[in-house]
Amino acid sequence: MSRGTQAVVLVFLGGAVLRASLTDLYLRYVKQGLRPFLIAAGLLLVITALVALVQELRHLNRPEDPPDGDGHGHARSGPVVGWMLLLPALALLFVVPPALGADTAARAGSALTDDRDIAYPPLPPGDPAELTLLDYGFRAVYDDGRTLQGRRLQLTGFLAPGPDGEPMLARIMLSCCAADGIPVKIGLRGDVPHETANTWVRSTGRWIPHTAKDPVNDADVPYFQVETWEKIPAPAEPYE
Repeated sequence: MSRGTQAVVLVFLGGAVLRASLTDLYLRYVKQGLRPFLIAAGLLLVITALVALVQELRHLNRPEDPPDGDGHGHARSGPVVGWMLLLPALALLFVVPPALGADTAARAGSALTDDRDIAYPPLPPGDPAELTLLDYGFRAVYDDGRTLQGRRLQLTGFLAPGPDGEPMLARIMLSCCAADGIPVKIGLRGDVPHETANTWVRSTGRWIPHTAKDPVNDADVPYFQVETWEKIPAPAEPYE
């Protein structure tokens, strides 16, 4: 592959990374805190490509190298392989993939597998108290719901098939990127929203002392008594 071709590939790759990181698209792939690193990586790729293009222009008047081959009419496949590097960049530029959702929740075991034997602080003020699914799950499973009793709570997530056949509330938790995403699952009772999978809902209700076993990894799945709920658009940052 010529230096000019390499530069073009780098421009597309760097531009794709910048386009994703300067919008909310990057949140489909990595956690919010990695945005500065993505911007820096995209800028580095674009700058490197521009430097390579300048160098190529300076050498335009030089004699061309002999045809690239082995002397027997068999050209190398390097340029073709190099241009294939554009495919992920073009996909990132023109294809917006969905965030991990109900299918991941159905196939992967719950994140509530490590016993967190710690003292949980009181819930934040407000009625209802807004909690992440992970925070609710830890308090419900590992603290026996002590800090949840007597409070109205608000949980937000997408709907997915539950272990009992009823819809459950779920959200994907990332350590770094979508490749390591694992679901947090909360079973539902009461006014359960029977919407299609991957529908995002904000539900208000209370903790109930009931758990079930996740059929995928046998982890505890805590339950939530839904009093009211509303359908909401998918958030810009879908992961916890």
